[in-house]
Amino acid sequence: MKKVLIATTALVGSAGMAAAEISFAGAARFGLTYVEDRTDDAGLDAETVIEQRLRFTVTGQATSDNGLEFEARIRAESGESSDNSIGGNDGGFGAAGFAVSTGGLRLDVGNVSDVLDSGDTLNLFGFGVGFTSFIEQNSNSVGIPSNGFGAGDADQTNIKLRYNVGDFTISASFSNNTSVITTLVEPDPNDASVVAVNGEANDIDEYQIGVGYSFGDYRIGAAFGSEDGDTVTRDAATGAVTSVEAVDNDFWAIGFDGSVGAVDFAAVITDSDDADDATFGFSLDYDVSAVTSIRFAASTGGDDDSDTSYGIGATHSLGGGVTLAGGIGSNSSGNTVADLGVTFGF
Repeated sequence: MKKVLIATTALVGSAGMAAAEISFAGAARFGLTYVEDRTDDAGLDAETVIEQRLRFTVTGQATSDNGLEFEARIRAESGESSDNSIGGNDGGFGAAGFAVSTGGLRLDVGNVSDVLDSGDTLNLFGFGVGFTSFIEQNSNSVGIPSNGFGAGDADQTNIKLRYNVGDFTISASFSNNTSVITTLVEPDPNDASVVAVNGEANDIDEYQIGVGYSFGDYRIGAAFGSEDGDTVTRDAATGAVTSVEAVDNDFWAIGFDGSVGAVDFAAVITDSDDADDATFGFSLDYDVSAVTSIRFAASTGGDDDSDTSYGIGATHSLGGGVTLAGGIGSNSSGNTVADLGVTFGF
């Protein structure tokens, strides 16, 4: 009965379409998070807060008579903000993502993941610690963009092409970020129509390419990318251009992951023009039993003034898709971080 009420699926047939399906899925989490010396937007103490998030994703799938598979996804999310307020994501669903695939070839367009975020060729994030994954193996990585599908508006359209052939995966993505940040100002007493000007505008092209190879229980992969363009800043009062900052950032990542008995592991090395040093990260998930596992993650390097981030935690299945998880560690600022909560899907 629960699946009937919460995860509804509709099947539709027509002369020009072999099959169509709409599915609804959800995921939620809540609990406590702690970050040493954390404050909210008002500058008030916010070291310990109640973390909460609910997501609903709607996916539509259709297969044409010639076998092409089409997909569209959209997501809504509710959670807490940095000022401790709670609520929905601008009151509705965010941007949509689309895909078409046949055999080992797949094209994604819109609000979709790029090469690094999708994990097509390597595991960038690894096994996060805690129910919020507050420490991941790329926590210290600098200048490594990873844009993915999510709730809310998107700054750019991502285009990603992936091809699987045997044990090899090849993937490439491109986006052009032309977002405009608007700065609100007080109305001009001599002109009531003047209420805002553009504060900052981005015009940045980004591409990523990657290749991965799986052998047995292991996989090795690499990705390279570049960001190129300009960020233009304007005076909030006059709208005049005050600075033009060139964006020119080349970056790369190499990953290795796999399984050895009861241990799943992942490791990654990243570097970019924006980073002072290369970043090295490692994480693992060890199954103590069929329902309990221990997790560890660490990341070091990146900026010269960053501390090594690390964390250790545990997950315990309560059955029915509900998991209790928590952990403790230290972030790249040297502050103690911890969380404890539950996650569940439906």
